[in-house]
Amino acid sequence: MHNPAPSDHSIHELIRNRWSPRAFADKPIPADVLRSLFEAARWAPSSYNEQPWAYIVATKEDQVNFGKLLGTLVEFNAGWAKNAAALAIAVAKLAFTHNDAPNRNAQYDTGAATALLAVEATARGLVVHQMAGFDAEKARKTFAIPDGWEPLAAIAIGYPGSPDSLPPKLKDREVAPRTRKPIREFVMTGSWGHTAPFVAK
Repeated sequence: MHNPAPSDHSIHELIRNRWSPRAFADKPIPADVLRSLFEAARWAPSSYNEQPWAYIVATKEDQVNFGKLLGTLVEFNAGWAKNAAALAIAVAKLAFTHNDAPNRNAQYDTGAATALLAVEATARGLVVHQMAGFDAEKARKTFAIPDGWEPLAAIAIGYPGSPDSLPPKLKDREVAPRTRKPIREFVMTGSWGHTAPFVAK
């Protein structure tokens, strides 16, 4: 399903077409395409070039590890994410490697890496759905994630499927109009709450 964003201002088609559906096609992702998604994440900017991200990934062909990843999701998410071609968990290293000082940008930088992964996926006809609804502690135990690393989000990756494959309530959400806050609500100048002049016009 194609569901471009109804943007108020001009943006690149890759950004217009990036979205987070729950319907996935029963189609595997070629290994070279998966490599390109994580190569895109590799080149995200990060504080001190720390690159504090890591990803635990399993494709549906790897039934054991896919099942382990699926088992970390809350029941609602597991119900639809089981149809994705691949699942992942994004993990952030919370301290800098060079001095072990806290890296307050670790989560921010890991999010940036995953955003680039999602844009690369869009360019290749894939969709990505990121989820807060997973059990971080279960993920830590299941995958032996070491101390100092924080599981941040679960990720479903695959080719878009038909909304008809979803239960009625989820189908309704899938085909509903996409909405976002207007930029005048979050782009400010001078002091908090004062909309930037270039936005207010």
